[in-house]
Amino acid sequence: MAKKKIGSLKLQVKAGQANPSPPVGPALGQRGINIMEFCKAFNARTQEMETGAPTPVVITYYQDKSFTMDIKTPPASYYLKKAAKVTSGSKTTGRSNVGSVSLKQVREIAEAKMKDLNATDVESAMKIIVGSAASMGIEVK
Repeated sequence: MAKKKIGSLKLQVKAGQANPSPPVGPALGQRGINIMEFCKAFNARTQEMETGAPTPVVITYYQDKSFTMDIKTPPASYYLKKAAKVTSGSKTTGRSNVGSVSLKQVREIAEAKMKDLNATDVESAMKIIVGSAASMGIEVK
């Protein structure tokens, strides 16, 4: 008999640092998902990623209280802030820049995010990353 899907849930958890404390525990607990099982599985699957990187995860849960998870790559803004060595984006986007990244760095970010972006090739993925940089107040040189 096939598993009956109840719903899905999107969370952003730090790679390798999932624990039952809020917001992870309550979000999973109210849906009947085994919290410790999720934490162990998530930490095992993200151990090769950079520890502490914000990692989006889509959890699909079923009637028999089992679940599957689809782990995405960290957001483009995380990579851009890291490459530009800034802690946050510009408060006045379009008027002031907080940092800059090179085209080489943009290409590396686009290649890392390729599977999660709606792009067919690296050049179009780079355009998406350049747009994200512009909206954050990060200049591309």
